[in-house]
Amino acid sequence: MIEDQASSLRKMNQSRLIKVIAVTGGKGGVGKTNITLNTAISMAKQGKRVMVLDADLGLANVDVMLGLRVERNLSHVLSGECTLDEVLVTGPHGIKIAPATSGTQSMTELTPTEHAGLIRAFSELRSQVDVLIVDTAAGISDMVLSFSKAAQDIMVVVCDEPTSLTDAYALIKILNREHGVFRFKIVANMVRDTREGHELFSKLSKVTGRFLDVALELVATVPFDENIRRAVRKQTSIVDAYPGSPAAVAISQLATKAMHWPVPSQPGGHLEFFIEQLVSHKTTGTQR
Repeated sequence: MIEDQASSLRKMNQSRLIKVIAVTGGKGGVGKTNITLNTAISMAKQGKRVMVLDADLGLANVDVMLGLRVERNLSHVLSGECTLDEVLVTGPHGIKIAPATSGTQSMTELTPTEHAGLIRAFSELRSQVDVLIVDTAAGISDMVLSFSKAAQDIMVVVCDEPTSLTDAYALIKILNREHGVFRFKIVANMVRDTREGHELFSKLSKVTGRFLDVALELVATVPFDENIRRAVRKQTSIVDAYPGSPAAVAISQLATKAMHWPVPSQPGGHLEFFIEQLVSHKTTGTQR
């Protein structure tokens, strides 16, 4: 009976396409995890079933930022001790979180095959999901590249610091030239106003336009907001604690916009999250 229910749930997941968004940035400290969590919670408040994958496998902090107690994590999935469903914890507004480990060097040294194993584990997920948001680590490691290119949309978070722009460009360059990714969505974070956000985007797009064959889209300008720090101290989200604050409003608008991004109806030619759903959808469409 349990196996029948599990099979039924997997078929239900496979009957629709799941939106997958990777949130990355190249540089640490640009507010990537805050953007991830607040976007996820904003989507959940609008009725979506959302899951967050903490893909910073060695320095996980998604659960800590929300004050959640975690007993098992992705390392237990990799070791075969439990399934992905068994490590999930429930956060605000019912969002599901797949937690990683903190302070475990071995998790930062996984092989590409092990990264692929984690990505494939999502195809066996019993929990019903509309949107998966992947919070990657900082940098341009194999881990960051694997999880980024396995998503349908890549949101690159940048702030007005030279190193942020440099590292974002390096990440975009590698994903473009070595992995064939051509489209990137940009979030200008911690800016003074909308004009500064557009200027920041212009700086990045000018250099990518000169040297790379990519299309960048500015999808949000999130203002610097002291309420973010206050929310972090409370281990809650700004969209819950201070919903009318400038950053909360900007992120809520980003979440609404992201929910309408189209989901590809067929695989992109490399390993992706929920790849079986895309293959199944393509086959069904062909038969029709």
